[in-house]
Amino acid sequence: MAAAASAVLNPPFITPEQPSRRPNAIFWTRPISYSSSLSLSLSRRQRRLSRPGPLVAVASLKENLGRLRKNWSDLTSLNYWVVRDYYRLVNSVNALEPQIQRLSDEQLAAKTVDFRVRLRQGETLADIQAEAFAVVREAARRKLGMRHFDVQIIGGAVLHDGSIAEMKTGEGKTLVSTLAAYLNALTGEGVHVVTVNDYLAQRDAEWMGRVHRFLGLSVGLIQRGMTSEERRSNYGCDITYTNNSELGFDYLRDNLAGTSGQLVMRWPKPFHFAIVDEVDSVLIDEGRNPLLISGEASKDAARYPVAAKIAELLIRGLHYNVELKDNSVELTEEGIALAEMALETNDLWDENDPWARFVMNALKAKEFYRRNVQYIVRNGKALIINELTGRVEEKRRWSEGIHQAVEAKEGLKIQADSVVVAQITYQSLFKLYPKLSGMTGTAKTEEKEFLKMFQMPVIEVPPNLPNIRKDLPIQAFATARGKWENVREEVEYMFRQGRPVLVGTTSVENSEYLSDLLKERKIPHNVLNARPKYAAREAEIVAQAGRKFAITISTNMAGRGTDIILGGNPKMLAKEVIEDSLLSFLTQEAPNVEVDGEPTSQKVLSKIKIGSASLALLAKTALMAKYVSKGEGKSWTYQKAKSMISESVEMSQSIDWKELEKLANEQSEMYPLGPTIALAYLSVLKDCEAHCLSEGSEVKRLGGLHVIGTSLHESRRIDNQLRGRAGRQGDPGSTRFMVSLQDEMFQKFNFDTEWAVRLISKITNDEDIPIEGDAIVKQLLALQINAEKYFFGIRKSLVEFDEVLEVQRKHVYDLRQLILTGDIESCSQHVFQYMQAVVDEIVFGNVNALKHPSKWNLGKLLKEFIGISGRLLDDSFVGISEETLLKALAQLHELSSVDINNFYLPNLPTPPNAFRGIRRKTSSLKRWLAICSDDSARDGRYRATANLLRKYLGDFLIASYLDAVQESGYDDAYVKEIERAVLVKTLDCFWRDHLINMNRLSSAVNVRSFGHRNPLEEYKIDGCRFFISMLSATRRLTVESLLRYWSSPMESQELFVS
Repeated sequence: MAAAASAVLNPPFITPEQPSRRPNAIFWTRPISYSSSLSLSLSRRQRRLSRPGPLVAVASLKENLGRLRKNWSDLTSLNYWVVRDYYRLVNSVNALEPQIQRLSDEQLAAKTVDFRVRLRQGETLADIQAEAFAVVREAARRKLGMRHFDVQIIGGAVLHDGSIAEMKTGEGKTLVSTLAAYLNALTGEGVHVVTVNDYLAQRDAEWMGRVHRFLGLSVGLIQRGMTSEERRSNYGCDITYTNNSELGFDYLRDNLAGTSGQLVMRWPKPFHFAIVDEVDSVLIDEGRNPLLISGEASKDAARYPVAAKIAELLIRGLHYNVELKDNSVELTEEGIALAEMALETNDLWDENDPWARFVMNALKAKEFYRRNVQYIVRNGKALIINELTGRVEEKRRWSEGIHQAVEAKEGLKIQADSVVVAQITYQSLFKLYPKLSGMTGTAKTEEKEFLKMFQMPVIEVPPNLPNIRKDLPIQAFATARGKWENVREEVEYMFRQGRPVLVGTTSVENSEYLSDLLKERKIPHNVLNARPKYAAREAEIVAQAGRKFAITISTNMAGRGTDIILGGNPKMLAKEVIEDSLLSFLTQEAPNVEVDGEPTSQKVLSKIKIGSASLALLAKTALMAKYVSKGEGKSWTYQKAKSMISESVEMSQSIDWKELEKLANEQSEMYPLGPTIALAYLSVLKDCEAHCLSEGSEVKRLGGLHVIGTSLHESRRIDNQLRGRAGRQGDPGSTRFMVSLQDEMFQKFNFDTEWAVRLISKITNDEDIPIEGDAIVKQLLALQINAEKYFFGIRKSLVEFDEVLEVQRKHVYDLRQLILTGDIESCSQHVFQYMQAVVDEIVFGNVNALKHPSKWNLGKLLKEFIGISGRLLDDSFVGISEETLLKALAQLHELSSVDINNFYLPNLPTPPNAFRGIRRKTSSLKRWLAICSDDSARDGRYRATANLLRKYLGDFLIASYLDAVQESGYDDAYVKEIERAVLVKTLDCFWRDHLINMNRLSSAVNVRSFGHRNPLEEYKIDGCRFFISMLSATRRLTVESLLRYWSSPMESQELFVS
């Protein structure tokens, strides 16, 4: 066996490099490195004892060649020349800086008014861009103590140009957004800065909002739980911070509003310019999940637990097969027979007793939806974990019965089935913006998709300092157990050195498994995952993650919004010191671990040295807190006490030291606790800054943050997000990915791993030994690229299908907003158009312009016409027969001219004289012109006769309606309220049914591919047919409802006013 291994690994024509020991080694494992594409790690003891070899010079030469190749690649890339062009703007901004710095605060703030005047006088945003950027840079320097770097000016210009700025972690994307947001807000049409969660939206609105407010712009914030009035006020601001889901749901809710007073966005133009933070996460990762607003449909709830029991009986591979790639299941003949026998039914797909959907969903819940991976159970509810951010999403539910199936599997109370009321994908939502931009740390790998879907190029903005992070080779293990053992050993090795470590895992389950392994070795660490006890202290955990000896296990680092600063985050640490010193005095309530989180592990972290001045202020503040809570009889909850400290910390950032001292020393009946806490915080902050600076230098000397990835994601971009946590702003750092051939991605994409397992088993029986090298990296990257292509195909298909619905949605929502926000006259015009359209449909269905009227189906035409009007036309048309109508049409055909203003058919009832006044006469004339120019009408000898019949019946119906309304005695405002309510409710009812039909159609058309038909084309054809039918049904029901209402208003009043 040893000889075979030697022959494989040491062919006669290859001389192995000797492993070398470098100072400040990145990772204690030192695998033997071969010129060939495969290498195997030595045993742990051998790795540590390996000595330098003679080929260090060769490695150095390779490194230099690689650097040269990269520089040449940069010079020849389009991105290099685009960025170079932006430096002209940077030079202009820098030239203006001395002039802007000489302005007083009042003069600087007055620049906003000056810019707006110049824009009204005809200047463009491009004309004022350089000066506006210089103003924002100076405002940020004064209010935040941060000056935009030159590369951040480039980032702001990229955003303003409607592109995606790719900026590495720690390069200050949040500050960059202020440039483009300010410039575009000057037009007064509103700017949306979109983040991935409420926490980031609130943080950015408060933090960056200081710059905008200082310059005289209004800043709004949209948060979950806000009232309609609060949302309306915040959307009306110059710049609004929100998260992507709140924005999407507000848009959908506005298009379900019953009155214009319920609208919260800026209608009729709610969208102007958006800056999307983590744009790749929003538009690509979440692109597969449409936003849905659902209504409840409680039937069939009892079927889910029964189906869950059936799923337990069925055996994978025998009764059903699964496809991991697209999360689908297929019942075998045996499975169908067993399920039908257990359910005592002859057919699972019986329309009268449908069980197939419930059984399939139960099997999906069993196979694909795992507890502590896709969801957690809390307070009797199954709560979804966002796979991208690792956060719990309490308000979100899976659709199509999946969530109910999961609840049944867990034995929870089944919540009502949902029916889709409104839906939109993020792609369709953000396409509504005339101008869209985004920023992220990882988008270049998806540039083709951004260009294809959104026409947004990705511009790589160079870092302010060069990146010196070391990305170590991927290591692959035969088994998961071997991988986790090596992860634990690497963490332990780094911990002994004192280096901070961040371990990225893919699920709650994995993070807690690794946590247990580290506990066995007594290694203190912090866990950050979806469980409330960890998630509640997210900011504190991330703030500590860069300190010496800090070990952090996190489910996903996307959208955390907090940088890992080497040595620790002084602001967060100072806040922790204040909380530790004061909370026990402010409240007697103990923290609830499930709500307030577990205390972060600080066993081995160095103690922060607090100066004597800070200690004195802390003692004074603690004494005051004691008197406030006891002497004044105030009893705060733990959450209220923490909130009080947070408000005081915020106060310290917006008020200077002298003003705080003045407030703290004022004589008043109330103790000035807030200003006193703020002063103590500022004093402690100075001590923390000194401590973090010193500890940060030590951590840099040790090698910086070490990041360990425990699994490859389905996209290289997600892995790069994790890597980007190390080496921020020119800091040292290193990364290592460890994967096992039993990882889910290998199984999902049927990746052949047997060759690697066989090779390892030939060489050694030790499953803990990793394989690493070019062959492994190439295979894994190829797998990731295939996964990316597969999911791109899904997203592309979703977008193409949604584009069909997008056109229909735009038509319906535009019509809806026109009805809601239009004046009294426009509402009446809608009703008249509907009535004429319904009459036209009746005529077209029974008339052929090529044939003589005697061949027309006049009996059916009369029946349908009288049928839509209820009792309104009973008196007028009761005696009219088919023969009477035919004679009238024959006489009409013989006439050489007609008076179109007072037109009626010979020997038939004259329409009520309702078209009095210039407006109604004009409206009647417009309808006649529309009839004459109607392309949908069939040409023929008797077309003129058919058109005049349309004119007569339409006028008679509308005039009778106006006559009935006038006779009712109600004022115009009440009449229009009824009309608007009927129009909107009918449209909503049919649109909801249409969405259900379109969702069913999108599933059904895939089967047609077996008949060599294109599913997308089939979807477009049938979807168009469904939509035309839906609009026709909407018009007819609206007309019928209004005519019946005014024929007996008292009977129908409750229906439409409620």
